[in-house]
Amino acid sequence: MGLLNGFAAYGMWGLVPLFWPLLKPAGAVEILAHRMVWSLFFVAAALLVVRRWAWLGELLRQPRRLALVTVAAAVITVNWGVYIWSVNSGHVVEASLGYFINPLVTIAMGVLLLKERLRPVQWAAVGVGAAAVLVLTVGYGRPPWISLCLAFSFATYGLVKKKVNLGGVESLAAETAIQFLPALGYLLWLSAQGDSTFAAEGAGHAALLAATGIVTALPLVCFGAAAIRVPLSTLGLLQYLAPVFQFLLGVLYFKEAMPPERWAGFALVWLALTLLTWDALRTARRAARTLAAERNRPTMTTDTVSAVRQAQSVPAGPETDPLEARP
Repeated sequence: MGLLNGFAAYGMWGLVPLFWPLLKPAGAVEILAHRMVWSLFFVAAALLVVRRWAWLGELLRQPRRLALVTVAAAVITVNWGVYIWSVNSGHVVEASLGYFINPLVTIAMGVLLLKERLRPVQWAAVGVGAAAVLVLTVGYGRPPWISLCLAFSFATYGLVKKKVNLGGVESLAAETAIQFLPALGYLLWLSAQGDSTFAAEGAGHAALLAATGIVTALPLVCFGAAAIRVPLSTLGLLQYLAPVFQFLLGVLYFKEAMPPERWAGFALVWLALTLLTWDALRTARRAARTLAAERNRPTMTTDTVSAVRQAQSVPAGPETDPLEARP
């Protein structure tokens, strides 16, 4: 059951490019505002059902954490907005690339900002990823700014969220609560200007705009069910399903062009991710063997503790915390 929930979560995240075009003629900013407003309603309803509100009072008493949540809300707003615009503007493949290179960007930020130390294979993966960006820059005739914006915004989001330390549903509730008033204000202004599509395009269109809240919240609920039943290493591998589905949709369904230089760039990205995944699995197996060897000892040695911590620090997929908000 846990594995099915994992497939459902990442499957929905991977197939979401099919949903955003249904919301036309609404523009990307209007869709984004509706997503913020309706997500709060659905997430608040979910928290009401499970009666998980104790975290809210604690968060409000900690201004520093509240400030970090505000930063996270701002960054994920950029991420959501760019993703919606890119899908509805015919850049699904380039958007999928952003989530392929996200783990590489996360590692690079860990080195630059947190002074983390990388193993040789991780350095090789980052180097191959950088070469891929250069090749894709040549292929597109410009830097793949959509991919880079999505990757860096999501990596920044993950970095901030590690410091906030809230669960996925709780964090989404806090962030959308911050987004709610600006988003609602924009929608009211749009309506006053006569440019809103919510009431002008019929009940079906209005229902689809309201469904943006479900599209945001439901995969998180499925993932939450999977996270408590499926090993982290399995979830790390499942995370690649979302950008794979997005890439396939871009090529096979939306018929986006893939000249040879773009294939070469994507091949380099996939090589970098293969190196990263192989290194992560190898390190995890090594830590498991060390733990097994130490199982009968009264206390763990310093080397064992170090090996376990090293395995836990390995990025397992396209984001820092798989419970955080997706495109």
